Amino acid sequence: MNLKQLEYFVSVAELGSFSKAAVVLDIAQPALSRQVRALEIDLRETLLLRNGRGVVLTDAGRRLFGHATEILQQVAQARADMGASRDEPVGHVTIGVPPSIGRQLTLPLIEAFERQLPKARLALVEGLSSHVAEWISTGRVDLGLVHNPETQPGLEFKPLLEERLCLVQRARDAGRGPLPFKDLAPLPLVLPERQHVIRRQLDSQATLAGLTLQVRWEVSSIAAIVDLVAAGHGHAVLTASAVAASGRGDELAVRPITEPPLISVLCLASSAHKRPTPLMRQASRLIGELVKALPQGTAARSLPG
Repeated sequence: MNLKQLEYFVSVAELGSFSKAAVVLDIAQPALSRQVRALEIDLRETLLLRNGRGVVLTDAGRRLFGHATEILQQVAQARADMGASRDEPVGHVTIGVPPSIGRQLTLPLIEAFERQLPKARLALVEGLSSHVAEWISTGRVDLGLVHNPETQPGLEFKPLLEERLCLVQRARDAGRGPLPFKDLAPLPLVLPERQHVIRRQLDSQATLAGLTLQVRWEVSSIAAIVDLVAAGHGHAVLTASAVAASGRGDELAVRPITEPPLISVLCLASSAHKRPTPLMRQASRLIGELVKALPQGTAARSLPG
């Protein structure tokens, strides 16, 4: 058993497919299969079962997967620590981003890494803020951007950007000026599911105001919500930057919500228990700079620090 075999096994298990893993790892599929089979022979266990849709872990495979991910994380940390002794940003960093900002941030972040951190490896994963926070807690992700985080003992948060939530309408149907929160109540809305931070914020404020929101459609994808609004299937509540990132801003109008204003705060999250490496410090700096450089509009404000 060697580290390369463990890396191959984890990739196949995470992607659920030898063919997908071969593409990601840039290795021929037969060679990948031979390495995983050699691992099974060495351990005298069947680790993966093939079916028509890909592969699934056996009981033995699930046990090894837990050990393998921990081993690979420790190896990555050891490499980072060696770089830290030279105060050099080397190694691998994984960053979690929410869909509302991932499209805007991915290209400039990768280009900044290529220019400023050429010896480092970057992985970006996309998920809801609650998922990103959980991934940091479990060690799957090193740093993450989250909206309106709740206090958690194992996490640290640095506020980066404050944005107003806005009503999003088709441009041809839009009214003018800010919209009092109470005026949301009669509108047909297309909102994320209840675990999304914006939905939780809206539901909480509606309860405090004694209002019932008319949720016509629940959709988890921000891009799909924008498409539905543009097609006339309802109104949405999003930040202006999320609408700008969709590429359909010309078809839509945004009206800041008032009385009370609803604020979304974007924070950089990290583990409170993991010592930051030089790479993590440099990645944090780049993220902060790039977030503050994004087009913000009049309903956003960069936060100091």
